[in-house]
Amino acid sequence: MSVKERLKIFIKCLGISVLTFEKSIGVSNGYVNSISKGIGKDILNSILEKYSNLNIEWLLTGKGEMLKSKKHIVEEPIGSYGNNIKNLVPLLPIEAIAGFGVGDWTVHESDIQEKYLVPDFNGIDFMIKVKGSSMYPKYNSGDIVACRKINWKSFIQWNKPHVISTKEQGIIVKRINKSSEQNFFTLVSDNQAYPPFDIPQEEITGIALIIGVIRLE
Repeated sequence: MSVKERLKIFIKCLGISVLTFEKSIGVSNGYVNSISKGIGKDILNSILEKYSNLNIEWLLTGKGEMLKSKKHIVEEPIGSYGNNIKNLVPLLPIEAIAGFGVGDWTVHESDIQEKYLVPDFNGIDFMIKVKGSSMYPKYNSGDIVACRKINWKSFIQWNKPHVISTKEQGIIVKRINKSSEQNFFTLVSDNQAYPPFDIPQEEITGIALIIGVIRLE
């Protein structure tokens, strides 16, 4: 197996296109298919800078494992995902999901911190890490929550935990309840040290229902 073939296997396991990969390391369209003997030092450095978990010895010689460490939440190796690649869920930083309810919001490969295949997590749009203690003990700071975007102007599951994107306060994780004020929601924390507060609906740019949580003990 050639270096080019191994690189294509790695790209396939990332769940992205060759073109997206080429853009991410700053090479021109068609570079991967043009590889004949090897990869130059500068481009190798770009690949490792962007994809630090790739085992460079495996890429160049085929020896060892493809990944330096096992980051994906599955028992089988990444190469055995097969048709499940399309089900990998992106883990995003908080800043990458600001305004996710806006029509032109898209997930960029450069924003993705990792992709996971989690059994029984269906219809998930993204995952994020919880920050702060306002939802303790339901969620701890550092927990990863799996989120599904909803059409919140049509239907909300009251008192369920949601991830809320706002214009002024950024991303908030709270339970959503009806407010006594028209065109407002009441946002409630599980931690009683944080009092409930009302937020104008016009302040909200997107809402996602929390479907599940991953917690490291």
